[in-house]
This record gives sequence, structure tokens and C-alpha cells, in this order.
Amino acid sequence: MTKERIVGTSVPRLEGRDKVTGQARYVDDMVLPGMIYGATVRSRIPRGKIKRISFGPGIDWSEFVIVTSKDIPGKNCIALIEDDQPCLADGVANHPEEAILLLAHPDRHLLPKAVEAVSIEYDPLPGIFTMGEGEERSQIIWGADNIFKTYLIEKGDVDAVWENAEYIIEGEYRTGAQEQLYIETNGMIAAFDLQQGLTVWGSLQCPYYVHKALMKLCDLPADQVRVVQLETGGAFGGKEEYPSMIAGHAALLAMKSGKPVKIVYDRMEDMVATTKRHPSRTRHRTAVSKDGRILGGEIEFTIDGGAYETLSPVVLSRGAIHSGGPYYWPSVRIRAKAVATNAPPHGAFRGFGAPQSLFALERHMDRIAQAVGLSPVEIRRRNFLKPGETTVTGQTVREEIDLDRLLNRALELSDYQAKKEKFTRENHRSGSKKGIGLAAFLHGAGFTGSGERYLGSVVGVEAWADGSVRVLVSSTEFGQGTKTVLCQIAAEALGLRYEDVEIAQPDTHEVPNSGPTVASRTIMVVGKLVQSAALGIRQTLTAGGMLGESYSPEEFRAACRSYVAEHGKFRSLARYEQPDDIVWDEEKYRGSAYAAFAWAVYVAEVTVDLTTYKVSVDDFVALQEVGKVLHPVLAKGQIIGGVAQAIGFALYEKVVWEKGRMQNGQMTNYIMPTSADLPTIRVYFEELGNVHGAFGAKGIGELPMDGPAPAIANAIEDALSVPFNSIPLLPEDIFDALGEKVAAESAVSSARGER
Repeated sequence: MTKERIVGTSVPRLEGRDKVTGQARYVDDMVLPGMIYGATVRSRIPRGKIKRISFGPGIDWSEFVIVTSKDIPGKNCIALIEDDQPCLADGVANHPEEAILLLAHPDRHLLPKAVEAVSIEYDPLPGIFTMGEGEERSQIIWGADNIFKTYLIEKGDVDAVWENAEYIIEGEYRTGAQEQLYIETNGMIAAFDLQQGLTVWGSLQCPYYVHKALMKLCDLPADQVRVVQLETGGAFGGKEEYPSMIAGHAALLAMKSGKPVKIVYDRMEDMVATTKRHPSRTRHRTAVSKDGRILGGEIEFTIDGGAYETLSPVVLSRGAIHSGGPYYWPSVRIRAKAVATNAPPHGAFRGFGAPQSLFALERHMDRIAQAVGLSPVEIRRRNFLKPGETTVTGQTVREEIDLDRLLNRALELSDYQAKKEKFTRENHRSGSKKGIGLAAFLHGAGFTGSGERYLGSVVGVEAWADGSVRVLVSSTEFGQGTKTVLCQIAAEALGLRYEDVEIAQPDTHEVPNSGPTVASRTIMVVGKLVQSAALGIRQTLTAGGMLGESYSPEEFRAACRSYVAEHGKFRSLARYEQPDDIVWDEEKYRGSAYAAFAWAVYVAEVTVDLTTYKVSVDDFVALQEVGKVLHPVLAKGQIIGGVAQAIGFALYEKVVWEKGRMQNGQMTNYIMPTSADLPTIRVYFEELGNVHGAFGAKGIGELPMDGPAPAIANAIEDALSVPFNSIPLLPEDIFDALGEKVAAESAVSSARGER
């Protein structure tokens, strides 16, 4: 057995060499014999009845494969939670860019002209374009009331807290849509054979989501549908549910044409037609004691789901559960709802609802501090959750987390107090103003409540006669390090070298369903199963007398050779079993929402240029407790990347909507931060371990998306003494707010003068 620890060290990335040398194979690198190319004809209106489709002159339409909803052999839906979203619109279009028909041709360069030559005549219907319009129900566009899903979370006696409150603080906070903007756009290849069935290859996060959708759409049994993930150039949630749509389109064209079909979106189509982060509105009404302790409150969390339900219920759930943050609420009532609008459906994006609700909470905490007359630091300190106390869902905190200590360390690392005093002294003397702000937050790892039990994830570890080991999971690599860390876990559990372990390509004909690669669950949940399956290999060999408790690589190889010779294939499977202390009441939405939380305090330092009104983030401290760091370089990279993405969420990335359609679907006018716009992001970890995670790990992929936006907004208010309660916060927003402040101050001065 190797005596060197593998977990906790920064081993080389498993796929790193192939990526940097150009050997990695992405979907657009793949060519099959006889392959043709597909394109999508989309709705030009937000809502209306489809009257007539005509095919214009100047195109030899006999050369094209044409697919409409009438060609769908199964159910016309993208199977997910509900079956409300059609694969191709049938009679009615419900959002701009909705797919109506498909074209395919051997020459991909002829497709754009053909798409433009298809004319669709509509009877337009009135649309709904904001959450407020959806709530007013002037038009019913989904169900009976335009509401996809509601949740009610109640704890304590909220109605009794108001009469004992010294302060009642109210606030409304909004966040905008955000584009995932992965480097590689969505792409799929499909091939169909009457004997072998349907195979799709593509850029995706969740092979078994696509598998489920294709079975229903194409009316095929499970063994006749095969989904293979190719190298995937980024995802961030944007390739969780949407690949089922593009895979369905490629599959329908392949089934009709009898040829392999490739569909790869260009950047504009990918931006305007696919999912985004849900826009949100959060309203807080909080009862606070004289000494600044939260007595209770009401929280209304609302998200814009777009035209179809997709993943809105689970995004809503996580946002609602996280809306109370890392604080103790003796009483709370949280009402959450997802509203339908005539925009393309919003979907998964890193953080999954938590960045929206935590932005609201951490802005609100600063507002409470001002009302009570305490500092932002002290108001948080007085309300932090402690071990033994309960979250908003009534989950008892069993971890020995010390949020006071975490806060103190973040303040020390950022030199918070000295900088705050310095900025206060110097801000009146310059043409720019500086501020510093903080945010404290938490993020639950894994599916909510009973979700992991429902999934029942399975992983495998396989040993070969030569002593090599292969990890079998459907969990996918898209830049975050899945392959590397799962191989580390298996190697550590078996006492082997990292180089002796490989991981299978995610292929639904080859690997078990380990669940989707989402929800900060891969290393904590799937990794723990990999650890168990690897130990199963070791225990089998030991129990069979083929291996001792301690062994050399040669002895392990000999034992594997003996086992395979005697028994054949040597595979160990592990299935998820919900721990006894994870108890969840789905009806009341109470109990243990997550097996573990990661905890964090972030501090942002900003400069506001009063000539251009641009905000620069000058320094950023990201301190988090994550159980156990399994790969320091990858873990730090996850935090830096998440903070960078969240800086875009806060200050740059504004989706411009007009009647449900994104108007700035290009990287020339949808602005994201470049490396030149980012500060030094200083990353620090605390490690308390986690009994539910592989070697003590928790999930960290989504955590760094949650805290930067409110920390930055709090810092901007610190600099300007003007509150900002919606993001993204662009220079023109700051210009307008400062203008309003000057006008208000002038009006007060004039009134005093008149008196």
C-alpha cells in the first residue's frame, strides 16, 4: 500500500494534458460517416397561435429533412419534473425562440438561409413579461393562475413577534437574469439504427436526464437509448436540463433521415434560446429586539420561471430554504412562488436559487444594522446560528461550526476595521470613494430533503486482472475536476497510486446512474459512494484470503488476477442510503434539508469612480469552511471562478429584455468581467470534516456564487451612503441614484430655507 496521502494533495488533473495539447475531443470535433447537420426554426413572437408554415422560394426543399411536431413518435415533451414543455411547438408558441420545426442538410452552410426562408404566420396573443404581470393574472398563460410552484415554510409563532419588536424593518430586493456563458456552446450528435436504437453524443452535465427525456420523446425502451458525454467545455448548470432539448431535436432528425445528425449552436442562438438564472424578487419584514436580535420575520421569495416549469420548483426550493441564511430565526414564515412569463424558460445556474435569496438577506442585514444602530459586523455576530440551534426548516445544527471565529478570521485577513476607518476619513477628499462590505452565508450540499433518497444513486468501482482500477459513475467532468478527485478518492481508499486509477467515460450503456452532476453533490455524495465501492473491492479480496491488511502494488495485482481468473468480472457497487439523522417532511417542508452545509464569510473592498461611476473591486477575501479540502489547487480554483462569476452577477451581466426576448445576445453587448476587471481573490479554508462526505469533504462548487454580490453591494453603500437593492448594478444605475440623492438633499434644503 502506498504510504503517501493522495487525498489532500494537488495531483495532476486527469484530463489536463489532453486539454492543453488540443487532444481533448469535443462534440464539434466528432464526425460520423454520412453525417448531416441540423438547425432550428424558432418563434419570432412571444405568444400566439401558429396558423400556417410556408417554405419560401429559392431553396430546393427536397434536399432538406424537415421535422415538425407531427413527426414525434412518442410524447411531445421534454420529460423532467412536469411534461409541460414541448420539444417542438404544436399549434401555439409560448415564448420567443421556441423551437417550431427542424431542418437538416449535408451542407451546414446552407442552413441559415433555409431557416430564414421558412415563414410562419401567427395569431398573436397577449403576453406576460414580468413577475408582477403574472401575479396580476391579466392573462393566464400557464395552469389556472400562472404559478408553477409554491412553498410555505413556517417555524415558531410569527404573528406573535411584532408586538414585542423594538424595530420592524422592511425591504425589497431584486436580482436579474444571468447567462451561463460557458466557453463551448450546446451541441449534440444523434444516430439511429433499427437494431441498435438511438445513440447521442454531446456536451452535457446529466446523461440520465437526457436518457429519460429521449425514451419518452422517441417512444423507445431504456436499452434502446444510449447517451454518451463528450468533453464538455463548461456548463455552470446551463447544460443540466437544456441538453435534453437539443438531443431531442438531433434524435428526431436522425430518426427521420436515417443518417447521423449534428446540431451545434452558435453563440447568439445559445444565448437567446437557452436557459438563464431566474430573475428574483425578495421581500423581507423583520422583527428585531432593542439589542439587535432577530425575533422573527416574514420572507416572500419569488422567481420568474419563464414559459415552462422546467427546474423552477427545485430552484425555488433551494432559494427559499437558504433565505434565512446562517442566522437563528426563532420564528419565521417563508412564502415562495415561481411565476410564469412569456420568456424562454429559466433554469439551472450555479447556486440554484441561493444567490438570489442570499443577496436579499445580506443586504437586509445591513439595513437592520442601520436601523438598530449597530455595525454590519455586530448585527451578524448577535444572530449567528450556533451548534444545537435550528435553521429556518427546523434542522438542528450538529456541526461544531463557530461562525464568530470564522467572522473574526475574515475581518483579520481583510484588515476590515482599519480599512473602514481609513475610507471614512479619506472619502470626502477625492474624486472617487472607497468602501468595504461583508456577507456571511451557507450552502447546503446535495439534493434537498429526501431528494438523495429518491435518486438512489449507484456507483461502481471495477478492478482488472492487471491490477488497474476503473471508477464507474455518470457524474460528468466539465472543468470542475470531477475525474481527478473521484480517482483520488478511489486510490486513497484502495491504498494505490493515483496513476493506477482511471475513470470511465460517462455512457449510459456502461456506467450506473450516480445522479446528476449538480447541487454541490459530486464529491460529497458520489465521492462517498466511490469510497465505499472501492473499499468493497479491498474487503472482497481480504475476505477471500487473496490479500492481507497491508499489501504492495504487486500483491494487489496478483490478488485481482486471481479473483478475475476464478470469478470473472470484478466489480463493486455502492448505493446511496439516507443517514438516519436526515429526516425530512415533504408536506410541511420541515426537517433536515441537507446532510451538510458549507459556511463562509466574504469581504469585498471597492472603489467607485465618480467620473465614470464604474465600480472596481480592489480586494476580495473568501473564507469558507468546507469539511475537507481534497485537492487544494482545484478547490481554490472553484472558489476563484465562483467569485469571478458572482462579480459579473453583481456589476456587469445585465440581460436586456424586450417582450420576452434577450436583446443583447452577443458577447459584444452582454458584458462579463475579464481578468483585467478582477481583483486578487484571496482564498482561505477552514476544515471541520463531514461524516457524510468522502474523507470529510463537503460540496463547494456553488458556495462561492452566493456571497460576493451582497458583499460588493454592501461595500458600495459603505462608499456612497446610498443603498442599492437590485443587481446587476451598472454605472448608469449609480449615476441615477446619486442624482436622486442630490435632488432630494436640495429639496430638503429649499424647504428649510422657505421656513
